[in-house]
Amino acid sequence: MKNKLFKVIGLMSGTSMDGVDAALVETDGADYVRSISTMTVPYEAAFRGRLRRYLGNQQGARDPEVAAFERELTELHATIVQKFLTQINGLAPEIDLIGFHGQTIWHQPKKRATIQIGDGALLARMTNIPVVCDFRTADVEAGGNGAPLVPLYHRALAAALPKPVAIVNIGGVSNVTWIGEDAEKDILAFDTGPGNALIDDWMLNRTGKAYDEHGLLAASGRADTKFAERFLTQPFFKKKPPKSVDRDAFRSLMPEGMTAPDGAATLTLITAQTIVHSLRFMPHKPLHLYVTGGGRLNDTLMRLIGELSDIPIDPVEKLGWSGDGLEAEAFAYLAVRSRLGLPLSVPGTTGVPKPMTGGKFHQPE
Repeated sequence: MKNKLFKVIGLMSGTSMDGVDAALVETDGADYVRSISTMTVPYEAAFRGRLRRYLGNQQGARDPEVAAFERELTELHATIVQKFLTQINGLAPEIDLIGFHGQTIWHQPKKRATIQIGDGALLARMTNIPVVCDFRTADVEAGGNGAPLVPLYHRALAAALPKPVAIVNIGGVSNVTWIGEDAEKDILAFDTGPGNALIDDWMLNRTGKAYDEHGLLAASGRADTKFAERFLTQPFFKKKPPKSVDRDAFRSLMPEGMTAPDGAATLTLITAQTIVHSLRFMPHKPLHLYVTGGGRLNDTLMRLIGELSDIPIDPVEKLGWSGDGLEAEAFAYLAVRSRLGLPLSVPGTTGVPKPMTGGKFHQPE
């Protein structure tokens, strides 16, 4: 069974809450991965606004309001799958599986709790395709951080790259995967702190825009370096990895009394500094930083990371990877690993005590 090649759709909606990425990959769940197609469907503003209301809800689908929204979210994912199947015309009958991440609304690994809403059983029925979902719970219940889960996919993709290398994912939260010479053993991954979340929240509150396109507003402002220095004194940044953090963990630290450009500049500097700060935890300095996630499109942020780290930096497209589809691809890959009983996380990626599989499987009824 391990030699079988699966065609799998991965679905990902991350902490930036900007929409759903869909990806089709062919993989054996181990060393072989081939990206076939990707698609992004943005959330409508009204839907994103409703989603924001449920962030931090510790009841999850036990709350009737959240349960109703979870159904709406799942139905939206089913619609996106159907749209994607049209895009990959002719391949629909070959799809073996869907890896369905759902939407994280609460993540507290210290309390051994994480909640991703999304009804895997309903999605399987609506698409008539088997679904793997709930990827994080087993890791968290075993004492891991439940994040990041993408590093084993990074490792598979980066097999031929000169080592050591670091893959930086800048979504709502930023995380990094460091891969050394012996990729099976030398892997370290952790959340570095805020990614786009604080910048996006600032932009929405101060300008009404969802994000700072290309970092242009930040580029026009003046960063408060003292505020940034104080921000970095938070205990999270001193903690050794593996470690993870919730999207809204730093919301109370938002700047006050700044102009919109200066606040954007300050928060962009903070995001860059926290990513560069993470380098001190790596066993060896990476030869190159490759950036995925929405943050790779923020020219100001990319420039700052390069300047502060003095390490060559490029978006993952330089490698022929899909910066928009990478996480969706990863959950397609992890869905296969789940079905094969292979680890989704290891001690160096989430701090789980031993390699840990996970995920829940749903057959169409």
